[in-house]
Amino acid sequence: MRYFELIDDLHVPGRWSLGDPIDASGREVANPWMFRKGEAVGLESPLKIPVDHAGLALGFTLAGIGLAPVVLADAAAILSRLAPDDLQLFPVTIASEPGPYFLVNVLRLVRCIDDEASEEVLYWKPEDGRPEKVGKYRDVAGMRIDPTKVGDAKVFRAWGWTVALIVSEDIKDALEHANVTGVKFREVTGPGAISPEEREHRRKLQALYERTETARTAFWRTLGTLDENAILPIVVGGGWPARRQVWRVIHRPEGRALFVTDGLSDFFVDTVEPSVGFGLELALETDEPQAKWPVTLLERIANELVGHEHLREPARTGLLSMEVDGAHLPEPLLTKEGRVAVLLGMDTPTLPTHFTMPDGQVRLVTVKTLMPRELTYLLEHGREELIHRFNQSRPGHLSKAWRQPVV
Repeated sequence: MRYFELIDDLHVPGRWSLGDPIDASGREVANPWMFRKGEAVGLESPLKIPVDHAGLALGFTLAGIGLAPVVLADAAAILSRLAPDDLQLFPVTIASEPGPYFLVNVLRLVRCIDDEASEEVLYWKPEDGRPEKVGKYRDVAGMRIDPTKVGDAKVFRAWGWTVALIVSEDIKDALEHANVTGVKFREVTGPGAISPEEREHRRKLQALYERTETARTAFWRTLGTLDENAILPIVVGGGWPARRQVWRVIHRPEGRALFVTDGLSDFFVDTVEPSVGFGLELALETDEPQAKWPVTLLERIANELVGHEHLREPARTGLLSMEVDGAHLPEPLLTKEGRVAVLLGMDTPTLPTHFTMPDGQVRLVTVKTLMPRELTYLLEHGREELIHRFNQSRPGHLSKAWRQPVV
């Protein structure tokens, strides 16, 4: 038996979009996800389905954030005839549409996802902070199911990944024969889309990602409170070791924030072997916790280090001063040429110089912004004298958009 996932055909020109069900008083149902739990539902009053975006009415639509299937009478009749024990049908009204329309509540929940045959599966883990989801699927890509585990179900949801609504081949054929609009079918049986070799390669990549990310996140938490809600740009691609560019924010004592790169010590994705990448991460601490410019500055410094090996070595082992493009950075930091100067690798008693990953030591490279006058002084007198002046007022490594120069 072949099985297919029912999905919305989002490419129908001018199609409508439906919202979450509302009751007779016009209030949204308290739990719009109840229609995808695979459980029977009792309703006290008829429901209405609002039209979020007017357009072509369809015979099949997944409505609202709960993705409740809403179907016309012909589709409802097919489902009821071929799978009477697998679902509930609730009459609903949709604005001025004549209908009749029905909301479909699927009653069968089947543990059938084939992890090995699917392209990729991710599970919720205890460290994700969602204890009620631990052990369930966090994401499923290229889903394949094991038909031997389905039994006599013809319309069902996949256990642990109830967003997936699955039907048997005879129901697919009947819906297609009836020309039900708005529905698409994605087969979830048969060979997967990727080879066993590619699947093993991806599994190894995922294991390395988790290995490095878990260790680095544990270290970040020793420095302060890791901001799990900070929305920072995550860039895929480029020259970072694992081709992912991530930044994190750590809240520190006295209202300070530590902005850090999170990926320069990843493994090299081309070799898929354990390593600490470039062996460093950048850290900029400021007493301007809501500022956006530190991330922009870190990105530019990181990309300079990634692109130039002769800069990486001194950054990993000692002190390095450099300049980067100052576009969109605080004006007081800009030199006459429109650039921003920084000092990398300044030691401070409030931050460790290194941390240990499973595959080696990583240097935590501090980033200190320089005022233009301080850059001139550094070029004339050297780094050590400037650092001495910074350390006369602690914490000397702190970066700010503006401050009085120390020279």
